[in-house]
Amino acid sequence: MGRKNDDEKVTVVEQGVYPVPDIPIKDLLDAIPSHCFKRSALKSSVYIFWDLFVIWGLYQATIYVETLIDPSVISLPNPHLYTAARISLWALYGFWAGLFATGIWVIGHECGHQAFSESKTINNSVGWVLHSALGVPYHSWRITHAKHHASTGHMTQDQVFVPSTRSDLGLPPFDPTREDLLGARVTEEVKKELWEALGDSPIGAILSPASYLLGGWPMYITRNASGQRRYPKGTSHFTPNAPMFSPNHFGQVIMSGVGVAIWLAVIATSIYFKGFTTVWKVYLVPYLWVNHWLVLITFLQHTDPLLPHYRASEFTFARGALATLDRHLLGDLGSVMAWLGAHATNGISETHVLHHVSSNIPHYNAWEASAALKKRLAPAGIPMDGGAGGWAEVYRVFKECKFVEDEGDVVFFKNAYGLAKMKPALPESSASDSGIEVEK
Repeated sequence: MGRKNDDEKVTVVEQGVYPVPDIPIKDLLDAIPSHCFKRSALKSSVYIFWDLFVIWGLYQATIYVETLIDPSVISLPNPHLYTAARISLWALYGFWAGLFATGIWVIGHECGHQAFSESKTINNSVGWVLHSALGVPYHSWRITHAKHHASTGHMTQDQVFVPSTRSDLGLPPFDPTREDLLGARVTEEVKKELWEALGDSPIGAILSPASYLLGGWPMYITRNASGQRRYPKGTSHFTPNAPMFSPNHFGQVIMSGVGVAIWLAVIATSIYFKGFTTVWKVYLVPYLWVNHWLVLITFLQHTDPLLPHYRASEFTFARGALATLDRHLLGDLGSVMAWLGAHATNGISETHVLHHVSSNIPHYNAWEASAALKKRLAPAGIPMDGGAGGWAEVYRVFKECKFVEDEGDVVFFKNAYGLAKMKPALPESSASDSGIEVEK
């Protein structure tokens, strides 16, 4: 990443330059064809039924193939291989069912943005059902997610994926005589200090993101893990008086909890009548995959050494909206898997920058809208496409994004050596632009 000055024992890196945009949100919206903003309850519903149909088809195919894994049909050299084959078959079902169930989650998420239909009542009714069926407190999350969209990349207002600062992690104070605030120059002594505090062994670098992918979503919903640090420890989406809610949200938070309670009751009842093993392989394994994909997709959309984070003086809605990345989900496994990943999850990873510019555009119009937006932004030189979304990318990002500095109005992640990949180039003037109504 850089070169080392042996005489002074200093590592110096050549950084990329991020052109901090000064584009009014109206200009970005005007670049999108007007028909892309049209919403249709009928068309949106077709995608729900398609995702459910695919999951049902996967289930039926799995049951059928399982009947063929039998000594009367196929001869295997060891009796234990029949069990292994059945487990592998259901694991394959769980993976693909979870991927398409993530697509259903995405449609529920669109309901929260009022992108499902022209009717707020239809949007919230369908969204409550879809998200409750996946263990999501619909209104509670909808409210905080709207705040996230209003303040994406804001160090003290964003709701999730807020970077840890140097002081948050208890690192040695910044010393301008031994390191550069922008992360272009670090002495060997500072590198050693930071690595001892932040460095991961190869096993640790795998286990940390793995645990994050498996437990990150429920921990965020129930404990505010990776959320806004100014909230009290243990802040929960199930508590009506939590600091991210207003008094008028009380009934909506309660309704969200009722939805999750019904979901838990249905699971418990299903286990009682069908048995844990059946519920585990048919529903719970795909459900865990949904949680995994949700965290992986959203983490990679908002976390990368290429992306800036802003403090209040330099934040605008447009800057926050553009401080995200599009990624081809499963693209690291080839073009066919990239297409399947995008199709199954309704393009949530591939059109995310557009989604932050205008969150009420339905996913089936987002492809055209995203292309138009990228054409408008191409001359600005703002990075909009990241590496393919997958486990290798999560591993890379975890290693490269350790902390940001306590100082600076536009900050970029530094790695475990205190080096940053990017530095900001601020425009001569800034445009104030709040750009969004937070509460629906």
